[in-house]
Amino acid sequence: MPHATAPPATGHRPRWWTELPLIAVVYALYSVGRLLVRGDVSTAVDHGLAILRLEQALHLNAEHPLNRLFTSTPSLGIPADFAYASLHYLVTPAVLIWMFRRRSAAYRAARVWLMNSTLLGLVGFTLMPTCPPRLLDASHGFVDTMAQYSAYGWWGEGASAPRGLSGMTNQYAAMPSLHVGWSIWCGILLWRHGRHPLIRAAGIAYPLLTTVIVMGTANHYFLDAVAGAAVMGVGALLVRPVVRIADRVKAWGAARFTGPAAVLFAGRGEDGRSTVAGSVSAATPPNVSTGCKTSPGERIPGQRTTSADPPGPAVGGTAAGDDADAAASDDAPAAAR
Repeated sequence: MPHATAPPATGHRPRWWTELPLIAVVYALYSVGRLLVRGDVSTAVDHGLAILRLEQALHLNAEHPLNRLFTSTPSLGIPADFAYASLHYLVTPAVLIWMFRRRSAAYRAARVWLMNSTLLGLVGFTLMPTCPPRLLDASHGFVDTMAQYSAYGWWGEGASAPRGLSGMTNQYAAMPSLHVGWSIWCGILLWRHGRHPLIRAAGIAYPLLTTVIVMGTANHYFLDAVAGAAVMGVGALLVRPVVRIADRVKAWGAARFTGPAAVLFAGRGEDGRSTVAGSVSAATPPNVSTGCKTSPGERIPGQRTTSADPPGPAVGGTAAGDDADAAASDDAPAAAR
């Protein structure tokens, strides 16, 4: 007997006119929250020095040699600064759009994963404002390559922020490194869903290159990168619970509201089915009369007998049987005496 196979997973491409506002709102909240949680500068410096001492105790010192290499070799330092200032904001949305258009079945989980991790990173910025290596005192041996090569780009002293807009960024939002975290997100999706070998190779190279760049430009410690990877891991674990909660909210809204308002809550569950259709079918009671039949000769109380109905058998002791017997006795000839 052949084994039954499960049906292939089906996906449904979300509507772009609902995705764009959602992503814009989440990113705006993240950006505003990042600015509001700057914290005290002295506290951020203390956290940065504590991380540096911990790395020295663990014999982790990749930042210093990379930073010296980038500052002494402009052919490496300048491209690294351009990469730090731009790829973070170009590759991530490009991969998200690619998932939306080409891998729609996995898009929703990828988007939820990215949002989860970004919000977790904001929690890290709030709880632990950290001074990056480039802003520490020069006695610690770090050089700000962004400032050194600023004449070649659009950035100034405020990391990747354009000149004159350094006040619009939080330079102490370094722990965890979302540059590394988002690059890991991109890399895993490119490796998992890419079909061409070059795309899959880019999925491996991009997060590794990003990790080297953030340390060589003295924007992050190695442990910042480790924390960025950890945040992405926790965000991935939260994808299923968040999707379930979102589906329940959509189903509740679709059941509570009718007409055009229900469209606002329309969506697709984990199985690709519409949450509105599911809620409507769940709210419709089954037809209990379907398939209800009576036995031969059985009548429902109050049912009229038609001419097509065969006469039922006479039952002894009934009025109909007594009348029939009386009529038969009247017509019969009298017995001879």
